[in-house]
Amino acid sequence: MDIANNRAETAGNQSTACDPAIANNVLKEYGIVPDSVSVIQGGSIKTVWKVSSGGVPYCLKRLKHTIDKALFSVNAQVHVKNSGGLVPGVYPNMHGEPITQYNGQLFVLYEWIAGKDLNFNVPADLRMAVRGLAKFHLASKGYQAVEGARVSTKLGKWPDQYTSMSRKLTAWKELAEGSYPSPALSAYLQHVDRMLALADKALAALDGSDYKKLTEQGGTNGSKKPSDQVSDRIVLCHQDYGKGNALAVGSSVYVLDLDGVTYDLPARDLRKIIGKNAERHNRWSAEAISEILGWYTEINPMGAEEMEVLYADLLFPHWFYGLVKNLFQNGKALKASEIEKTALLESSKEEALRLCFKRSD
Repeated sequence: MDIANNRAETAGNQSTACDPAIANNVLKEYGIVPDSVSVIQGGSIKTVWKVSSGGVPYCLKRLKHTIDKALFSVNAQVHVKNSGGLVPGVYPNMHGEPITQYNGQLFVLYEWIAGKDLNFNVPADLRMAVRGLAKFHLASKGYQAVEGARVSTKLGKWPDQYTSMSRKLTAWKELAEGSYPSPALSAYLQHVDRMLALADKALAALDGSDYKKLTEQGGTNGSKKPSDQVSDRIVLCHQDYGKGNALAVGSSVYVLDLDGVTYDLPARDLRKIIGKNAERHNRWSAEAISEILGWYTEINPMGAEEMEVLYADLLFPHWFYGLVKNLFQNGKALKASEIEKTALLESSKEEALRLCFKRSD
């Protein structure tokens, strides 16, 4: 994973947690004697080393996950690779395991992919990235979690999540009304009713769609297991697909950092890409949305049922909620202008979505 293109391989003052001696000891579990070891990403438990041995580069990663979560995501990567997906391969240790435990910490050794980070601000790069995501989704189908893994799934949960977020927006409205006035709170109160109206419309659209059919057939609810999946629309969503996680190698795109993968519909990743694109350009454009969906569906076609679900998810004020949560839930100061900007962007999207999805309501 040639993160080195954008993350300088500086020695710096790395903490003892990033000590190459740790990497050297872990590599013994793979029968690898390194010629060189350098820290690519550090400063926390999650650490990445570039390893060279006999002229072969490797990527050694220390995970921040617990073993049950790691079993889900690491084996998901193995499945995608074995299904022909473009992700870094996972090297098993001498015991045939994809995850190595050392000093109470978890490590995975990956194939090193040399390439170029795609810039999602550049249309040609964005097109490559979106097509790469579609191929990743296709290769992820059919993944069955191994025994002992904590299954990550969002299937069937959207209605409850929408309702929960709406209730929080209402509760924060009441809190703001009873608090000492401030520019940020005033901005919130000025726009929250409009955001709640959007949330109600989104929930109604989701309720009127085939969301339940598309997800409950997946068999991850109740006592069923992911292996009972019926719907062929269920994939592994990346959840953090963006700059740094999409690497161009020639005309191909490798998808990196699968730590957060979860069972869901492709709409989840698409909503995030489309929303980030709107934020970058500070406008919602039916043409831009259609273009992104065109690139995606060239590889992984989506029917009308899925498009209805995507429409509902784009309509929900996820970006407004995500911003103001920092103020009310995380205690982070916000400028009134930040709230204004996000609220106005959210308010402007209905017409673009109506045109793009050919809605008459």
